Amino acid sequence: MLAIERRNKIKKILIDKKSIRVTDLVKEFNVSEETIRRDLNQLETEGFLKKNYGGAILVDEFLSSAPILPIQKRKEKFFEEKQLIGKAAGKLIQDNQTIIIDAGSTTWHVASESTHKENLKVITNAMNIAEECTKNQSASIYLLGGKLRRNSLSTVGPQAEEELKKYNANYVFLGTSGVSLRQGITSSDLYEAEMKKAMVSAGEKIVVLADHSKFANAGLTSFCDFEKVDILITSDLVSAQVLEEVRQKGVEVIVVDMPASSKQTSS
Repeated sequence: MLAIERRNKIKKILIDKKSIRVTDLVKEFNVSEETIRRDLNQLETEGFLKKNYGGAILVDEFLSSAPILPIQKRKEKFFEEKQLIGKAAGKLIQDNQTIIIDAGSTTWHVASESTHKENLKVITNAMNIAEECTKNQSASIYLLGGKLRRNSLSTVGPQAEEELKKYNANYVFLGTSGVSLRQGITSSDLYEAEMKKAMVSAGEKIVVLADHSKFANAGLTSFCDFEKVDILITSDLVSAQVLEEVRQKGVEVIVVDMPASSKQTSS
């Protein structure tokens, strides 16, 4: 097992249990105590945990973080902006293509915009997105298996990640918890981050969809750096300077125009 894989698993254990012991991790991963201590040192440097005698605890920032809202509640927030972003993404899709649509409130609009395309092959890990795609009678829809996440109506885990290895999609449409100029594209959920990484590996063109609020957030972990992103779709509610910095990283940026009333509300 690679060090980064082991450290991600340590993060998952810590999120579930809030504290961990070195001795337990040594048994869990069948590695030396020195190796585990190096892992904990790195995770402490990242600000994820605080070491204590014999182990570590989750830092307060992650202990007190708000739970992820259910998908229906997230769909209501910035609805018009997400809808316009979804429409812009839908224009990229051509008949007879294979696309992967990530779970999310913005990516749902991509599914809605794809229903008039012919002979699509749609792969998704989201139940509500698969349901929306059934409106397209000519589409073949593949719902990835795995553990169901109730809040997002999505599947995650090794089974779903393994299934993605079978596909080579023209486009992958990804949602995100945050866009960071330093960390790249991030997620607030470690399990979903692993799923998104697998989707990135299965696509020719990677498209990230992000409403303006995502540029004020940095999620728990990065799942994709800017070098792997082909297109970022957002709105003109995001600072032009920030978007120019993203372009300088080699990413094509598509900006949708928001109505004046929306700009007043967001200011």
